[in-house]
Amino acid sequence: MNRRNALARLATVALLGALPVSAFAADTIKIGLILPMTGPSASTGRQVSAAVALYQAMNGKTVAGKTVEVIVKDDTGAADQTKRLAQELVVNDHVAILAGFGLTPLALAAAPIATQAKVPEIVMAAGTAIITEASPFIVRTSFTLPQVTVPAAEFTAKSGAKKVVTLVTDYAPGIDAEKAFKEKFTAEGGTVAAELRVPLKNPDFAPFLQRVADEKPDAVFVFVPSGFGGLFVKQFVERGLDKSGIKLIATGDVLDDDLIDQMGDVVLGVTSTHHYSAAHPSPENKAFVAAFEKANGGQRPNFMAVGGFDGMALIYAALKKTNGDTDGVKLVDAMKGMAWTSPRGPISIDPETRDIVQNVYVRTVEKVDGHLYNVEKSAFEAVKDPVKAAKAKK
Repeated sequence: MNRRNALARLATVALLGALPVSAFAADTIKIGLILPMTGPSASTGRQVSAAVALYQAMNGKTVAGKTVEVIVKDDTGAADQTKRLAQELVVNDHVAILAGFGLTPLALAAAPIATQAKVPEIVMAAGTAIITEASPFIVRTSFTLPQVTVPAAEFTAKSGAKKVVTLVTDYAPGIDAEKAFKEKFTAEGGTVAAELRVPLKNPDFAPFLQRVADEKPDAVFVFVPSGFGGLFVKQFVERGLDKSGIKLIATGDVLDDDLIDQMGDVVLGVTSTHHYSAAHPSPENKAFVAAFEKANGGQRPNFMAVGGFDGMALIYAALKKTNGDTDGVKLVDAMKGMAWTSPRGPISIDPETRDIVQNVYVRTVEKVDGHLYNVEKSAFEAVKDPVKAAKAKK
């Protein structure tokens, strides 16, 4: 079995190594968009793919005189599927760019393929800090959990909270959030009384919320993936914690724009920090939301959608800069330091880390025209991923 695996890896490397480094002469530039279109994370896939299609509908399917073709593949949220699809897209379909990646393990699974084939990997959704370190060809247009968590810790400390419990989903992004919050909050003079980790599969928040109630903290900081927020808030209210005086502070994943209306009035007044809200008041965002809703039967775009939309904006801008040359090194170099105005606000790509730099907003859930929205109250401007920023200082 080990010998067969080794031979398979060698065959993959040989196939990838045989690919041309540049497809400059090709009339069609292919992008392999790998997303979980089915399975537990299907909402992420639908949001990102819809935003990618919208970008092309608004900006056309040609750039630098060449046609841009997007090939969508469903990895169902399974890392082995992601790796297989990435290999097939590079070897068989000759894609110039890989994109999408709804979860951290999926983005990491494709990283060796991107490196071996020298094909840019544009991460439009996954948020664990280490992802861009997995390959020099990875560029991110989504966010990192520490990037949106450190502002939450600072806001919580400045709001007067001294004792906090953290409650996160037990996988890489959750651990990122837990660590980032604790480091910043304790540096601000606060105490983290308990660090609670909830299983990713079949979560039952009740026993963990009982622990929160027993600790009697000033606030509880929460990260759960998009789609689990409604269940968490429901159980938070059922246990009476909303009336206990314990403040609920969350990352924006908990209050996903795509799902918040379904959560009901129990989330009114909940504070979160995140890089995007459908209620962001800029003209660029108003146009984006209106176009997205029109193209998708009234569905509201969320933070995953804006990551896909900006990922396409980055790809198009890089292709313009290279005049259509799809050499992977040239494309990544073109992306480094690129800056533009997104529906979320001003953003740029850090030339050192290839991660996104963006505003992080403090938001409160309010009712606007009969619907629930995360209404922005203040902003931390031009936030870099704090994990990599800390490494750069050493």
